[in-house]
Amino acid sequence: MDEKMKDRLIEWAEKYNDPQYFQEDPIIFPKYFASRLSDGYCLADIEISAVIAAHLAWGRRSMIVRDCMKAMDEMSWQPYKYVMAGEYRDENASLHRTVKWSEFAGICRNLCKIYSRTDSLESLDCQQIRTMIFNQKEDQKAPNKKINMMRRWMVRDDAKVDLGVWKHTDKRELLIPLDVHVYDMAASLGLTSRKQKDIRTVMEITDAFREIFPDDPCKGDFALFGYGLYQQEKP
Repeated sequence: MDEKMKDRLIEWAEKYNDPQYFQEDPIIFPKYFASRLSDGYCLADIEISAVIAAHLAWGRRSMIVRDCMKAMDEMSWQPYKYVMAGEYRDENASLHRTVKWSEFAGICRNLCKIYSRTDSLESLDCQQIRTMIFNQKEDQKAPNKKINMMRRWMVRDDAKVDLGVWKHTDKRELLIPLDVHVYDMAASLGLTSRKQKDIRTVMEITDAFREIFPDDPCKGDFALFGYGLYQQEKP
């Protein structure tokens, strides 16, 4: 990577790692609970809202926020209390796109089991979150975009966009959340030459950002966000 491109990526990361660009984004839901711990909310409220918000995070951001709002309203904005009460909205109607309320109920049941034996989800690795919370089969090749995004929210601790509430996870271990849009941007920037959108590609892109941000490679996620806006603004 040439120095000009590296400087541009640093510039984008610094500019767009700013809450003003994330006021209509699913991160606002765990951020809401993180800002109100003095009002009686707990870490589990933040975690549960992050799980639900990340799971619904596909499509237009306005639609994601709208449907996350539905989920929080169903929980009466008391995620932990709702999960532990054990009575969930469980029907085939859509919550968000193809995600049904029955899928939401299954996630809540899994969370209830986990919180019955622990106070936090932080000790779960990516595959455990995938299988134990989201009821997906283990897949060592999967990019796990939503899970890596949620982990970024919870771990990065620069007090800007992300929350930094998981104190025992090293942000150097975080991986770039990879979906088709992020892949296309990373490939066009030369951060990966692979065609598959799998965990090896995630690692390749993350390693490219480790050269720029060695202590915080997921800061590169904001650079890709900035590059996406830059592409939209080009004449």
